[in-house]
Amino acid sequence: MHELSLATALVEQAVRIKNEQKASGIVSITLRLGRLSGVNREAFTSVFPLVAEGTEAEHATLAIEEVEAEVTCDACGKTTKPERMFLHCSACGSTRVRITAGRDFMVKSIELKT
Repeated sequence: MHELSLATALVEQAVRIKNEQKASGIVSITLRLGRLSGVNREAFTSVFPLVAEGTEAEHATLAIEEVEAEVTCDACGKTTKPERMFLHCSACGSTRVRITAGRDFMVKSIELKT
């Protein structure tokens, strides 16, 4: 389960930033999580408190902003949101598409207590 290693890395990063900023605590962490990231949201939110327990991130809240999948069509040039996990252009039906959004797994913000 790679969600465990991702949660561990997130907690380590948040604690490092807290220490660099000489903050007294971590209030919240906000992530951008794409539907095509390969990260299971439920699994991640389940393991985060376990990983954070006993660390300076233990009482931090975790917020996740979901990023919808988006593709740009090489056939017609339009950017659309595929209606299902089969990636195709919603405008012309072509499967010659490039994923332009939805792979995100990034920290949007870390709120620190001063």
